[in-house]
Amino acid sequence: QVQVVESGGGSVQAGGSLRLSCLASGLTASTYCMGWFRQAPGKEREGVAAITTPLGTKYTDAVKGRFTLSFDNAKKTLYLQMNNLKPEDTGTYYCAAKTLNCYGGRMPNLLSWDYNYWGQGTQVTVSS
Repeated sequence: QVQVVESGGGSVQAGGSLRLSCLASGLTASTYCMGWFRQAPGKEREGVAAITTPLGTKYTDAVKGRFTLSFDNAKKTLYLQMNNLKPEDTGTYYCAAKTLNCYGGRMPNLLSWDYNYWGQGTQVTVSS
């Protein structure tokens, strides 16, 4: 059984940093396809960053240069380092994993419908 569990959210002032963690248990493939999505109040869920291990990454334009993905294969944990946070980064951050059409060399995507396992979300609040 696949489980996705996020941690690391919190409240920071603009310009601050947070690191989110996502543990994906139960995945048996050698390649991991995972992503971070966020949803602000009253807005649709949007893709933030995604990875196809070991090195394929994709970021939405709004976070390029500020957010960085990394994956610890030994711990089966995905990290999202968020620097220079802005108030518009506020929202619930969800980690997701996809198991269909996940293979090395395939570019990751930020399409929420393509991910079949989701965590419960962690809140990130950035104040100005």
